[in-house]
Amino acid sequence: MPYYLGIDGGGSKTTCALGDDRTLLASVTAGPSNIVRVGEARAREALHDAVRQACAAAEITPQQVQRVCIGAAGAARPEVAAAVRRILGEIFPAGIEIVGDMEIALEAAFGAGPGVIVIAGTGSIAYGRDPQGKTARAGGWGFALGDEGSAHWIGREAVRLALRAADEHATAPPLLEKLMHVRDQSSFDEFVRAANANPDFAAFFPAVVAAAHAGDTLARQVLSRAGMELAQIAAVVVNRLFPNDEAGPVPVAMVGGVFRHAVLTLGDFYNELHKLDPRVEVNPLVVEPVNGALQMARKTPASPGNST
Repeated sequence: MPYYLGIDGGGSKTTCALGDDRTLLASVTAGPSNIVRVGEARAREALHDAVRQACAAAEITPQQVQRVCIGAAGAARPEVAAAVRRILGEIFPAGIEIVGDMEIALEAAFGAGPGVIVIAGTGSIAYGRDPQGKTARAGGWGFALGDEGSAHWIGREAVRLALRAADEHATAPPLLEKLMHVRDQSSFDEFVRAANANPDFAAFFPAVVAAAHAGDTLARQVLSRAGMELAQIAAVVVNRLFPNDEAGPVPVAMVGGVFRHAVLTLGDFYNELHKLDPRVEVNPLVVEPVNGALQMARKTPASPGNST
């Protein structure tokens, strides 16, 4: 019996799904494997761990896996694709396909059909395909240049607004105290130095969500704006791929932990996108990209030298 493996290699976690022709046999999660963010050594550790867990849960060996498809951020860069292939090649003898993380998300949401996905995880991007197969994207330029509405952006905006509030009122607002607690820091100066030296702002995302649920005004402001920013990049792709007002409903799907955990962001994204383009039909369920990776592994033959 042939077995197939799909991997979603993210900046905060790695998800691995293993199945046969029809059935999902195992789904596991390991640490982050985005090479651009965590480096090759940590990516190798996470990918090997995820693969071992999945194979053990399905009671098979990696040698029994016929094809593997991994969606990885930065896969279009030859050096990133080569590193990912090297890492997986240490486990699998053949059949490795490397695609972008947005491609597996699009597959999970719409199969081969048209539609637009908006990914809001550690980073963010909008990506879509029209009925003729033409694709377009918006955003996704990295944490230093964009990634609006992502967990990184939310964390950075929360720190920025909290520091501005501290300047205006000469005292730290409750949100700033919560963010300092994430880093286990009690000194304001120490927190600022650390934030500038190691800008891993995505780590603040859970604290911002918790503060918003508790009614913190600044946290709610950040999460609301995140939804609007994500709606803006989604509208860009919708307008590029479906410019005709008579094109009919445009399917849109949401992907990533920001939508899954920040209800306020999801709601404002939905409402703002409908204002920008009433044609959109947003799937209320957050899509799991790893399902798309598994689907692609099942149907796309890949050779050891094949990478897209």
